[in-house]
Amino acid sequence: MTTIIPSPAVPTLPVQGSDLRFPVRRIFCIGRNYADHAKEMGATVDTANPMFFCKPADAVVADGADLPYPSATQDLHHEVEMVVALKAGGSDIAVDDANALIWGYGVGLDLTRRDLQAQAKAKGAPWDVAKAFDHSAPCSALRSAADGQPSADTVLTLKINGEVRQKATLGDMLLDVPHIIAALSTLFELKAGDLIYTGTPAGVSALHRGDHYEAELVGFATLSGKVV
Repeated sequence: MTTIIPSPAVPTLPVQGSDLRFPVRRIFCIGRNYADHAKEMGATVDTANPMFFCKPADAVVADGADLPYPSATQDLHHEVEMVVALKAGGSDIAVDDANALIWGYGVGLDLTRRDLQAQAKAKGAPWDVAKAFDHSAPCSALRSAADGQPSADTVLTLKINGEVRQKATLGDMLLDVPHIIAALSTLFELKAGDLIYTGTPAGVSALHRGDHYEAELVGFATLSGKVV
């Protein structure tokens, strides 16, 4: 097919132990999926109606790459999250069928322009400019689910300049991965190449130029970089 302008490149992520790469179709995120984080944000939790939002696929930033400090904000916040990569999808997916759709796992940061988010909340406006900006979704290399599955005891951590800022186990999530996938599939048709950021624990705070970050889904994936 010949296009009227050059077709945009498909964003990809590296795969652990392989020269192949994982193509990213969409990025979905769930908010308020850890009770302590919802509390620190002054938000209520409604697990019957989970809150989802999206980021552009080309917002991914690879492990080890510099992270440009975004425009139009004075309050950039980190939110460390387990990332789930899908190899298949569908609509109205049953909870019991969800795990079969997972290709692999990683660890990422859902970056937030917190000041713009607060302004949007105050106006009852959408959060897009606070969440879906350039370079807002750093993500590690992905590990195949065939090589192992995270458990409720798997630890998620984030260090900034060597100091632990966020730490929790996946068992602290209010909705586990199968329930996230099932709920999300009632709103969108999920497809191969989709990434799902599964929520952040308490401890979110500001990032500044010069900060080094180290995120880890212990035993599965690591992500590091520098804010510039």
